[in-house]
Amino acid sequence: MSQSFHSEALKLLRWLIANPRVSRSEATAADLLQRVLKKQGIATQREANNVWAVAPDFDSSRPTLLLCAHIDTVRPTDAWTRDPNEPILVGDRLYGIGANDDGASLVCLIQAFRYLCTRPQAYNIVLACTAEEEISGANGLSRLMPLLPHIDVALIGEPTGMQPAVAERGLMVLDCTAHGLAGHAARNEGINAIHLAMKDIEWFRSYSFEKVSPLLGPVKMTTTIINAGTQHNVIPDTCTFTVDVRSNEFYSNVDIYNKVRACVKSDVQARSFRLCSSRIDIDHPLVRSALALGPLPNGLPRTPFGSPTLSDQALLSCPSLKMGPGDSARSHTADEYILVSELGQGIDEYIAMLDGLRLD
Repeated sequence: MSQSFHSEALKLLRWLIANPRVSRSEATAADLLQRVLKKQGIATQREANNVWAVAPDFDSSRPTLLLCAHIDTVRPTDAWTRDPNEPILVGDRLYGIGANDDGASLVCLIQAFRYLCTRPQAYNIVLACTAEEEISGANGLSRLMPLLPHIDVALIGEPTGMQPAVAERGLMVLDCTAHGLAGHAARNEGINAIHLAMKDIEWFRSYSFEKVSPLLGPVKMTTTIINAGTQHNVIPDTCTFTVDVRSNEFYSNVDIYNKVRACVKSDVQARSFRLCSSRIDIDHPLVRSALALGPLPNGLPRTPFGSPTLSDQALLSCPSLKMGPGDSARSHTADEYILVSELGQGIDEYIAMLDGLRLD
């Protein structure tokens, strides 16, 4: 691949790092992306802070591939030892907020899109640079999807070390309330809502859903917050607690919610059902093309796996593969970085797996 694609990806990533783009504040970065893509001959469209483009010669009779990566970042923590918005290159490492998550995948997919647009393909290509991914916001991909052509399959750029993540856990947050009866603690009056909540919390801890995914494992339910009581001598009449639910591909969030409500006595409300688990068949042409790239540069085999972390995949109803440069362990950490060599690998491997791909 031409070194100009590599150098332009690095230049764009440094610009992005220098422009804060915390979720819901991506406007400046989105403006930058539109200007850069226009200079590169790509006509873009905009919805809120989402930037998207369709490759020329779109033909509705052909299948359509979505290339998707997100613009936004989390807020930098106080643990950073350098300015998170100053792109600093030290050897092969480029430091800066969002360098790994998700700037590297974003700039690599943009360069791949540019290249693929210059060559005839048997499929349509849509590029989506999305907002609010880090908060699963309503103004991100879910706002953009109704405006896009029908999507048959998606490649989601996230830091996986260019390993193919063929499944991803879903997320549902449950707010639960146990109801008791207030009374004086000294007289053993009332019904203690904490004790009632403890029984339900124990159910969440010990219950096992029958279907276990070979890629994602079992459904995980974890109580993460609990609140009750107003003072030491009053039996609490309510106890609220929050449960983090990570689903596998065998259960929808609604399925899990209905099971929970049937088994616990607390009131249960789901904040959302929209962040679903996903899976793509190992034999899908997109996955086969990824595996055909062969071993990674470090000699490790390219192995399909299930990802525990959430991405824009959760908002898609079509099959999707998550794969991109970088390491998920660096995401949301102080002094986040990407290797410049990983950018080159990402661009070259995206192009190798997509150029000439047949989806039918």
